[in-house]
Amino acid sequence: MLDNAIIMIIIILVINIFYVSFSTLRVILTLKGRRYIAAMIGMFEITIYTLGLGLVLNNLDRIENLIAYAIGYGIGVIVGSKIEEKLALGYITVNVISSNPDIEFTKKLREKGYGVTSWYAYGMEGDRLSMQILTPRKYELLLYEAIKELDPKAFIIAYEPKQIHGGFWVKQVRKGRLFKNVKKTEENQKQQKEI
Repeated sequence: MLDNAIIMIIIILVINIFYVSFSTLRVILTLKGRRYIAAMIGMFEITIYTLGLGLVLNNLDRIENLIAYAIGYGIGVIVGSKIEEKLALGYITVNVISSNPDIEFTKKLREKGYGVTSWYAYGMEGDRLSMQILTPRKYELLLYEAIKELDPKAFIIAYEPKQIHGGFWVKQVRKGRLFKNVKKTEENQKQQKEI
């Protein structure tokens, strides 16, 4: 079976896609502090890596195997990052600056379940409303939509916090308030599209 060049290329390609996808997930999980899951994935990763590399090294006279290995690596990076996007592990902190401090930004976002800390600031062209908002990454795009709906000209900066401790928002997530509000928002958006 491994004598057939096309089958060998496909096997090497698939092995490397799986290897690099596992590698990407392992690194992300390690950075997120989920070391035990990362260690288990690492065991599968190294096994797959050894098999794939062994096939290529045993057939170095076949350049197509090396090309399949390289292409599989590239595709694996893309697949791994897509999987990570779908998992959307962790949280995101979004800093928002609105040029209109009179908008009831804070109240409306809190009603949706987001943790918002706000303060008045002064910018180059006058008073501003500055906010810091914390949300699970899987709700990041919904948050952006809510912000743009309230103030299309809002200045938005997002980053991933390394550690979160205490505060009002953490209690709300544990109670499930944010997730209930997000589901309501999604249902409302579906109803509006139907109308």
